[in-house]
Amino acid sequence: MNATPATISPEALAARLRGENPVLVIDVRLEDDFERRHIAGAVSNCVFEVAFTDRLADTAPDKQRPVCLYGAGAGSHESRMAREKLERLGYAAVCELEGGIDAWAAQGYPVEGDGGEPSKPAAPPDGTLDADPGECRVRWTGRNLLNFHEGTIDLKSGTLRFANGGLAGGSFVIDMESIRCSDLAGDSLHDVLVNHLRDHDFFDTGEYPEARLEILSATDIEGARPGAPNLRIRADLTLKDVTAPLGFDACAGLTDDGRPAAQATFSFDRTLWNVLYGSGRWFHRLGGHLVNDLVEIQVRIVGKSPR
Repeated sequence: MNATPATISPEALAARLRGENPVLVIDVRLEDDFERRHIAGAVSNCVFEVAFTDRLADTAPDKQRPVCLYGAGAGSHESRMAREKLERLGYAAVCELEGGIDAWAAQGYPVEGDGGEPSKPAAPPDGTLDADPGECRVRWTGRNLLNFHEGTIDLKSGTLRFANGGLAGGSFVIDMESIRCSDLAGDSLHDVLVNHLRDHDFFDTGEYPEARLEILSATDIEGARPGAPNLRIRADLTLKDVTAPLGFDACAGLTDDGRPAAQATFSFDRTLWNVLYGSGRWFHRLGGHLVNDLVEIQVRIVGKSPR
């Protein structure tokens, strides 16, 4: 099949399966999808799993035997990914089924499986849920011209408010005294930097031990695909008794057990919250003490189970 195009039609595959030397048909979708519906006689090997290539020794031990791979349907690239892997491993004759199992079934060719439907996603919660501090993460990165430091800050508490099937607001308390520097862990300079961040030059945690983030609105991003930012967040951040607006996009959804979760990466201008040390906007001739104004934040928020 290497001498033929990289794809095969459902009609041509059906004819090959009726021949004396039928091709080996491999379903590369999720195992759950295979169990619900698959081409009669196909074997399962999910390409999304890291063990995909290791399992080929059992799934397709003869690299000279023609192989046909199929996925869900047109526009879903799992069979293309699988074909590239097999070709790199030296399989001599690999092709993809045009249109995947959707096209095969639409033309009435035989399928097997339990006929079940995919499990429905958990319903969005309604009302107010507490955040789970043990699951939440806040990471920071600060930079100058050549170097950077990064670390973590603990979330002390938080709530998420849901209405009409979506996020409507939220409130979070950040423990500024918990600031740590990951890249200097175990180094004698760790405490030097952390004390510098805690003192008057930066966050003055003795006077302002907490920061607060209030989510004012969360708007769906139209056309967002799975895995891409799908919420536009508008919030107020209170830091060192200064409250200023903050906006960022987040990837949000529900875990398999129905817990709301979101991740976001954004930068904020620390000088708007009176964190001025090393800022070229406020000081002249800083030399090696120049520090970038923007601080990058990576945050993961997970709510407790609504049940």
